[in-house]
Amino acid sequence: MTLIIPQNDLKASYLAHQRGIDDAIRQTLDSGWYILGKQVAAFEREFAGYLGAAHCIGVANGTDALTLALRACGVGAGDAVMTVSHTAVATVAAIELAGALPVLVDIDPVTFTISPQAIENAVNSHRGEAKLKAIVAVHLYGQPAEMAAITELARRFDLRVIEDCAQAHGAKIGDQRVGTFGQIAAFSFYPTKNLGALGDGGAVVTSDAALAERVRLLREYGWRERYVSEIAGMNSRLDELQAAILRVKLKRLDEENERRRQLARVYDEKLAAAPLQLLALQSNVSHVYHQYVLRAAERDQLKERLKEQGIGTLIHYPVAVHQQPAYRNRVLVGGGGLPETERAARSVLSLPMYPQLTGEQAEYVCQAIINSLN
Repeated sequence: MTLIIPQNDLKASYLAHQRGIDDAIRQTLDSGWYILGKQVAAFEREFAGYLGAAHCIGVANGTDALTLALRACGVGAGDAVMTVSHTAVATVAAIELAGALPVLVDIDPVTFTISPQAIENAVNSHRGEAKLKAIVAVHLYGQPAEMAAITELARRFDLRVIEDCAQAHGAKIGDQRVGTFGQIAAFSFYPTKNLGALGDGGAVVTSDAALAERVRLLREYGWRERYVSEIAGMNSRLDELQAAILRVKLKRLDEENERRRQLARVYDEKLAAAPLQLLALQSNVSHVYHQYVLRAAERDQLKERLKEQGIGTLIHYPVAVHQQPAYRNRVLVGGGGLPETERAARSVLSLPMYPQLTGEQAEYVCQAIINSLN
C-alpha cells in the first residue's frame, strides 16, 4: 500500500518555509559568494546565540563536526573515547576518523542515552593500551543525556566531554540548552534533523575560544593565512546556500519543537493502555522528539502491519554498532557487555514525527497500532 503517512516528510518541511527559503537562496545566488561568506558568518552568530554559547563554526556535515571537535580536544592516535553503541554509526566512525579507539558502553534503559554507571564501570575496568581521554555523550532521539552525572564523572576521571547533538537541536536541561554542558559539541543539519538544511551541513559549538580557533583552522586546511597551513587540517566548510536556509528555519525551531511535543502528547495519551513500552520523560528536561520511539515485543510484525495500513515507521537502530560487520572485531566493548543496547535494537520503533503531521494523522497512527496489537 502507498504510504499515506510517512515517517518523515521533507517536502512538507520545505513547503512550510518555502517563501523564506526561496528568498534566501535567491539572495545568496545574487551575492556571487558561495563558501564561508556573510550567510555562514551570520548563521554562526545566530546559532551560537540561540544555544547560549560563545562560538559556532559551520562545517560540511555532522560526522565532520564530531571528528573536528575530537581533534580540537587533542584526541588522536593512542587515545580511547567512550560512547554508546546504540547510536547512528557516525558517532563511532567520527572517533575512528580522529584516530582514536572507541570504547562502547551500555545505555540507560529508560532514556536510551549513555548510562553514567556504565561509564564508571568502563573507566574502572579499562585495561587497554589506549588511554581514556574523552566521553561522547549522545543526546538520542531528542532526549538529553544525564549531563550532571556525566560531567561529574568526567571531572573525577579527567576526561573531556563532547556532546553529540545531532538529534537534539533546542533540547534543554532546566534552562540550559544541550551543546553547552561539555567542552565542545557537534551538530548535524542533515535534512531530517529538527533543524535541517536542504543538503548536508554541520557545526561545532563551544564557549572555549582556544578550541573554537583550533576548529576554524582544522576545517580549512589549517589556514589562518590563505594557502599557508599552520597545522594539518581538512576541508569541511558549511556552504552559503545551506547557511542561508538554516537561518530561515532557525527562526521557527522552538515553534516546531513545541509542535513535536504536542504530537508526542497525543501518542502518549492514546497509547497509554496499549501493550507497549513508551519512552519515559526525565524531570527538568525539555525533550524535542527528533523521534518518537516506543518498544514493542513483536516490533517487526507491528512495523509490517502499520505499513499495510499506509503508515511509515523506521527503526533507530536495528543493529547496534558493535554488532555490525565493520566494527564487530576491532571496537573494544567496555563495561562487561551491552545487554540494554542489544535489547533496544530488538524492540525500538520510531513512529511518524515531523511538525507538519496533523493531530488527526497522529490519532490514526495510534488507532492503527491498537488495532494491530489486538
